[in-house]
Order: sequence, then C-alpha cells, then structure tokens
Amino acid sequence: MPQLAAHQLIGANFSFQHFPFDEVARTIRDFGMREIELWGIAQHLDLFHATDARVESVRRVLADNELSAWCFTPEQMLYPINIAAGDEALRQDSIERFCRAADICALLGARYLFLTPGHGYESHARQLAWDRAADAIGNIARHAAGNGVRCLLEPLQRLESNIVNDAAGLRQMLNELGADNIDVVLDTVATATAGDTVAGYVDLFGSRLAHVHLIDGTPGGHLVWGDGTLPLSHYVSELARLGYAGKLTFEPFGNGSYALDPVKAWTRCLSAIEPYLKRATVLA
Repeated sequence: MPQLAAHQLIGANFSFQHFPFDEVARTIRDFGMREIELWGIAQHLDLFHATDARVESVRRVLADNELSAWCFTPEQMLYPINIAAGDEALRQDSIERFCRAADICALLGARYLFLTPGHGYESHARQLAWDRAADAIGNIARHAAGNGVRCLLEPLQRLESNIVNDAAGLRQMLNELGADNIDVVLDTVATATAGDTVAGYVDLFGSRLAHVHLIDGTPGGHLVWGDGTLPLSHYVSELARLGYAGKLTFEPFGNGSYALDPVKAWTRCLSAIEPYLKRATVLA
C-alpha cells in the first residue's frame, strides 16, 4: 500500500477555537506533530487583534512546544473580510489586513500565507469579482514576497465563493497572476463537489500542489474521517502513489460537537490515517 511520510501530516487548531492557545499547542505536540497550520481565529490570532505583542505571545507558545508554523490561515469566511468585495472600502481594508497577515507570517517564521478568492456580488457579472480577486491576490502576493513568504491559494465550494471553485479555475487564476510565490491547496471536499480528482490536481499543478485539507463530507461539509461518504483512503493512497511531497492536515469544524471535544475529533482522524503513514526507521 502506498504511504506518505509521517512528517507530512501536520497539526492545526481547527475545532479548538474555544480552548486557550497554549493548551492547543500542547495537545498538538502530544499528538507527535512538530508543525502547525495556524487558523487565525479569535481567540488565538485573528486579524482584528493581531498586535505585535499578541503575535509574539503566539510565537513563544509555539516555540515552547517545539512547534513551527507551516502556514498562517487568517479567518476569511466568517469575518468581514472579503478581498473580492464590491464595496471598495471593504476590499481595500481586506487587502491591508492580509498584507499585515504576510508580516505576521514573517514574524512567526511561517512559510505560507493561506488565501481564498473571496466572493463577489451574486447579482453582478462574475468577471467583475474575478478581476477584483486577481488584483487583490496579486497585491498580497507581492507584499508577501517582500517578506520572503509564499502564498497558498485554495478554491472554494460554490456556496462559499462565485470566483474560483475548481482546479481548472485555480489553474486559470495562477496563469493570470503569473506570481512565482503562489502554490495551491487541494481541499478534499472542494475537490469532490467540483468533480475534480487527486490525479487531476497533480497533473495540473505538479510541485506547486503544496498543501492538502483532508476532510470528509457528503460531499460537502468539514467532517471527521468516517462521518461523511468521501473515499479518503483512496485520496491518501493516490497522493502517496503520485509522489506528493507537501503537507496535509485535518480541518474538522462542520459539526458543533467537534468544537466541544476537538481532541476526540482529531484522535479519530489520526487513527484513520495511521495505516497510510510511513514512520522513519530508527536504527539501534
């Protein structure tokens, strides 16, 4: 059976939003992980309260738990942040906050800033929102590059965005931007709802496929492995067979019970993926 290297699996604070960040970091460390996707949620590190002192506090907690930040993923679906907004003042404020997020990445030592395309007015032509998103992503990526930070771009389900919803749209956006510091994310739910495949992502993006959100769904949702109907075992085996070298993590938060007991939710995911991970051999 094809296997991924154990170090490719990283932690995240998804579902842990109602717990203090120092407890979350200890939990991820105790899971045996050394890297984290840091979801920028209140009360951990949201973009509306990310003072230098707050960022330094998070950096110290990570260091104290021997964790490093793989990417910083500011909350951008629930808060009033929208880089494709038709309201220009809101759009410009969103761009400025994401430029600040790129600065935060540099302060934390994170390799990546995680981006999504935003959402345009449903009653307006899609191209208008596309152009606003492309302009914003380009500006943010250039600012990030000045900090030595790369960006990750994830397509969203149609209910979440009317701009980039599938692998073909993501490829089109990358081609239009022409930025060499933007890599891509495969989200298993977005992939399934769009009718895309793991092999198709690898074929379209090659080594620029750098991050995977491994989540179950029906096909939508952000469910723990086994709570949906997606063939996650097949997805992981395909990634291994095709030589995927990036990172992957879980993103469970579509069910309120996960936030009540995130350790249980994560433990179930970790148990499910264990057969698909190759542990390093320790020589005596």
